[in-house]
Amino acid sequence: MSFTLSTTVERSYDDTVAAVREALADQGFGVLTEIDLRATLAAKLGVDVPPQVILGACRPQLAHQALQVDPSVAAVLPCNVVVRSTGEHTTIVEAFDPDAMMALAGDGLAEVAAEARQRLTAALAALTEEN
Repeated sequence: MSFTLSTTVERSYDDTVAAVREALADQGFGVLTEIDLRATLAAKLGVDVPPQVILGACRPQLAHQALQVDPSVAAVLPCNVVVRSTGEHTTIVEAFDPDAMMALAGDGLAEVAAEARQRLTAALAALTEEN
């Protein structure tokens, strides 16, 4: 089982990051955290990697529902969405697949995971529809 939902878009990294934020917002997700992996690895290890950011996305209604089923699910919140440059005009966008969360927490999260997956899949699909 793959643990991510993924799409590749033919646009610049910066344009893709902006489009991902918009697509997530359209699906009711807010971005709570942002980790610039390129900057962090350069500062901490002195290595150079392609531009890459981890956006911690949250739809509060889904988070609340999941926490009602199993409070320990907080350990895998928010939903991580990674935007990674693979070239000047090509970017990969990956999101943690909520179905993988069910392997950790069980079938009690099936409804929440299904809605989160549908919304994340729609956000990723919106990125390729704009091209």
